[in-house]
Amino acid sequence: MPGGRLIIICGLPGSGKTTLARQLAEQPDVVRYSPDEWMDDLALDLYDEPRRAAIETLQWQQAQHVLTLGGTAVIEWGTWARSERDTLRQGARALGAAAELVFLDAPADELFRRIALRDAETPPITRDMVDSWLEALERPTAEELSLFDPPEGPTPA
Repeated sequence: MPGGRLIIICGLPGSGKTTLARQLAEQPDVVRYSPDEWMDDLALDLYDEPRRAAIETLQWQQAQHVLTLGGTAVIEWGTWARSERDTLRQGARALGAAAELVFLDAPADELFRRIALRDAETPPITRDMVDSWLEALERPTAEELSLFDPPEGPTPA
């Protein structure tokens, strides 16, 4: 599509969103958007939802510009709710861009193991938090996945 490509990476903390997004962003004309990194750079609390929402709004405005220029925007917000994914997909399509969804999943034990290994969050993420996030996650269904475009090429490992 002439309007570029939106890649939405959906998953919980520890699922591999940042690793994949960084790999994708090694390609020319790919820009990645990570609210956690912006919040870290600004010394903001990662759990400050109003500020996170403001940063995601700014990132989406920038991503739309990238899409209109024919580039690829990678969103690694987690997008746990289908309504978030629908809004991004519809916004990309309104610009004439393709929209791809990558869902990264892992069992609770593996998510918690990865989070503990990276030891990056203050305060630390607890197992109870991971369990509650698993409950809140709206996993993409086959029907939802069919609304998105297929990947252009192989997904990096």
